Amino acid sequence: MSKQILSQELLKEFLDYNQETGIFTWLKSNSNRIKVGDVAGTKHSYGYIVIGICGKPEKAHRLAWLYVYGYLPKKQIDHINEIKHDNRICNLREVTNQVNMLNKSKAQSNSSTKIRGVYSYKNKFCAKFRQKHIGIFDTVEEAEIARLREKERYASRLLWCVHN
Repeated sequence: MSKQILSQELLKEFLDYNQETGIFTWLKSNSNRIKVGDVAGTKHSYGYIVIGICGKPEKAHRLAWLYVYGYLPKKQIDHINEIKHDNRICNLREVTNQVNMLNKSKAQSNSSTKIRGVYSYKNKFCAKFRQKHIGIFDTVEEAEIARLREKERYASRLLWCVHN
């Protein structure tokens, strides 16, 4: 397929998208390497599935959004469960960069607990989010849950501001 403007109609002409699995399959071959029915895309080292269509690579999560909602998002698409190749539509949401950055889940390499925002403190566990101290807890699990609740409250406030 030569360079064309990607639209929902063109996308649906070449690809089928299963909303429950998040997998794209080819309906039409656009090269001699692709067979009808093949799973579309390649998983890149950074974790996203990328599909070549209209002469350029496109991230599958953005194509899923176009396929279901009819437009390429102007903002970022967030994988709610933080799994970059899980392109089920129920796992995707359009968000600002600020909200998307909340899903950086890795702890710092020197973290004693290996959980972002949770640190050991005098045989207990301290939780914090965005420089805000949340509390001190008996177990690492309690501290992690408290941090995740604070993160969700913060994300909800950000989303409310974006939509109002």
